[in-house]
Amino acid sequence: MLIAVIADTHMPRGERRLPEACLERLRSADLIMHAGDFTARSVLAELEALGPPVAAVHGNVDEEPLRRQLPERRVLTAGGVRIGMVHDAGARRGRLERLRLAFPDADAAVFGHSHMPLQEEAEGFQIFNPGSPTERRRAPERTMGIARVERGRLGFELIDLA
Repeated sequence: MLIAVIADTHMPRGERRLPEACLERLRSADLIMHAGDFTARSVLAELEALGPPVAAVHGNVDEEPLRRQLPERRVLTAGGVRIGMVHDAGARRGRLERLRLAFPDADAAVFGHSHMPLQEEAEGFQIFNPGSPTERRRAPERTMGIARVERGRLGFELIDLA
């Protein structure tokens, strides 16, 4: 199973668009995960129109109708693994353990908010922040993630969108 992972798209804003390299990966995925900060409901609708199902949580800058539609946290099962999702995972210090406690039955947790890509693992639990495909802020590049589930094992890969 191939999962495209994005967060912090912050659209629409001016001429901002998802890069074509990101769109290609989203279209070819079996599932799209968005870890919040779409900004507008129309962005969720655009992702849903790409074809694969979309699993998402709301972020702190999402408009109120979107915040009512999407949960703050969720756990999904994909290919036999359980992945927790939340937008803001809090301070860097203690983050992995905090997410492990927040999602005790999950194999991993995906989050956004900082726009800084991150991948960590300890004792079989992974956390992953795909960065942002549209607004890099302090990150060196615009990024997204790919998660692969094969034979009950989950692996994340960060994709540089340049």
